[in-house]
Amino acid sequence: MSRKILTVDKPDDYAAYVGAPSLHPLVNVIHYDELEPFRHSLNNYGVYGLFIQREFPKSLSYGMKTLQVSDASIIAVAPGQIGGSEDNDERITLSGWVVLWSPALLHGSDLEERMADYRFFSYFATEALRMTPGEWLLITQLTEQLRRELRENGDSPALRRVTLAYLRLLLEYCHRIYQRQQSPHDTDTTDVLKRFNALLEQYYINERQLDEGLPTVTRCAAELAYSPHYFGDLVRKATGHTAIAHIHAYVINKGKSLLMSGYNINETSHLLGFEYPQHFTRLFKRLTGTTPSRFLSAR
Repeated sequence: MSRKILTVDKPDDYAAYVGAPSLHPLVNVIHYDELEPFRHSLNNYGVYGLFIQREFPKSLSYGMKTLQVSDASIIAVAPGQIGGSEDNDERITLSGWVVLWSPALLHGSDLEERMADYRFFSYFATEALRMTPGEWLLITQLTEQLRRELRENGDSPALRRVTLAYLRLLLEYCHRIYQRQQSPHDTDTTDVLKRFNALLEQYYINERQLDEGLPTVTRCAAELAYSPHYFGDLVRKATGHTAIAHIHAYVINKGKSLLMSGYNINETSHLLGFEYPQHFTRLFKRLTGTTPSRFLSAR
């Protein structure tokens, strides 16, 4: 029997599901306390999110494990992850906030580069971020102020800069909580996705794609000391997608950043490791629904 999964490719996908208004095409802030009861959802995220709540459902699915969450906590989610609680027709009420934003909001910004340092987005973070009463007050006030900005101002470059500033501050507070909670004995040796993403990042930092082409599942599996088949099973279990789909999503997101930074399509294709620009354009359109040129013209 197939699982009921809500696809959250845009912030408004989740907002519409829980009955919250749309505030901006790339970011949304939802206050659970203002909503009518809604059903559980198991979400396949294409966005980043911070779930800032006084009380979470008793048991939540998060990647390959069940996550138990204490009161006044934050759960961070990232594109490619699956989390939540499957719809069983029960209607629930929650207290707290959700901040959701598209990776497109980050393209070309310094925050995009900083995201790799926020380890609390990992599937394998050992626990939710537990806030003190003072942190709860501070973080929820910042969240409410961000929502006010989105409600009272139309989309513009200025609003996006303000929005990024709020997100940057929220994430730095989360990072401080995360560092406080870390055990010195936590080595994350089983964090498959974290090591997979780190490998992809290092692959491009070292410019291996210029000689070796796009990263492959076989190469990544070998460097992480797995057989390709077993590695593929681990990635699929963690994300719901194949390992090659994870690589392609990483590559296209990196391509968006290069395009937004001023590189043309041919240059971007070369820097990503594609043999021909047409191959980049074909994959870009398959994953995003539009061509690189239309993506740029819409910005």
